[in-house]
Amino acid sequence: MPGAVTSSREAPPSVPASFESALAKLPSGYVDGYFGNRSWGVTVRRSEDGKRTWLYGEELSGTDIVSFNLYRLAGPGSMLKPCEMSSAKVIEFVLGFEPRIEKAASPP
Repeated sequence: MPGAVTSSREAPPSVPASFESALAKLPSGYVDGYFGNRSWGVTVRRSEDGKRTWLYGEELSGTDIVSFNLYRLAGPGSMLKPCEMSSAKVIEFVLGFEPRIEKAASPP
């Protein structure tokens, strides 16, 4: 029927395995690196139970940022929650970010 509400709950968009793999390779804490030939500073925090990963990245010579939470669900998959930006931007950043691991700092 036109105009009928079928569901108020939508399935969360799938998170590509390549994204989760790239995110898992980033060290916890702060790391400098490059994305799109620009310098970035990125902080990654992971919950002790491994169910949430938070990332905040800032372009060091500009005004661009990337910020999101990734929640691991009880069933298969994860839920990506970008902070006021598109999921596509977040995924592109994590896949393309190249950290300088030798300068990674440990979390406080």
